Amino acid sequence: MDLGLKGKTALVIASSRGLGQAMAVALAREGVKVAVTGRNADSLQQTVQMIEAVGGKALALNWDLANLDSIDAHVKEVESTLGPIDILINNTGGPPPTTATGQDPQLWQKSFNEMVLSLMGITDRVLPGMRERKWGRVITSTTSGAIVPIKNLVISNTLRAALLAWSKTLAAEVAAEGVTVNIVMPGRVATDRLRQLDEARAKRENISYEQVVSASLKTIPMGRYGDPKEYGDTVAFLASTNASYITGSVIRIDGGQVPSI
Repeated sequence: MDLGLKGKTALVIASSRGLGQAMAVALAREGVKVAVTGRNADSLQQTVQMIEAVGGKALALNWDLANLDSIDAHVKEVESTLGPIDILINNTGGPPPTTATGQDPQLWQKSFNEMVLSLMGITDRVLPGMRERKWGRVITSTTSGAIVPIKNLVISNTLRAALLAWSKTLAAEVAAEGVTVNIVMPGRVATDRLRQLDEARAKRENISYEQVVSASLKTIPMGRYGDPKEYGDTVAFLASTNASYITGSVIRIDGGQVPSI
């Protein structure tokens, strides 16, 4: 299937590893020029190499999302190097595991800046060009914890739930101008981050890592963890011309794990 993306430009936030990396490579495979961001130079270079291996063109940006004042300069670099941004993939790394009570307000503030305000600011910066060209895609990657809160991940659950309401509101504001706004929501997809969380749970509950994985798999109707490529491919479709009538939606990529409709 031709997704009609060849020659488009994408900015994929927090794409040096994990799901961000998978989304960047999936877009590159469809002929998209991709700007990737992160704070680890070695990991960023690995993503660039993966993009180039599928015939794509990449720009690596060392970008600290906590620095809100850097947004304009980074976006200008993408525009001058790759062209106007047609596709924005909003993504952030995960905050530390935390309970719902007793957290330092400064941790909440720092996480809010990195996980919410930064994405809103980047979106505000690129939206005018999309609206002027009458074509754009804003896709935000969140977590299934925004629907079914995950134990010990209160910051992630709370702040990413805020992104659901923001995206839904934004979708209605720009829909008539050819810009779609959607949420993708991973379940248990096999990334380094998931392994770290499973290992932390094993330590916390004094059980083996294998026992944690076995218990997790029992909650997934498909009986397995997702492949990051499956996640990336879904995002590539949502970014495509084929998905032009999908907006304001939450797409769960979880093997059927979330029980609610």
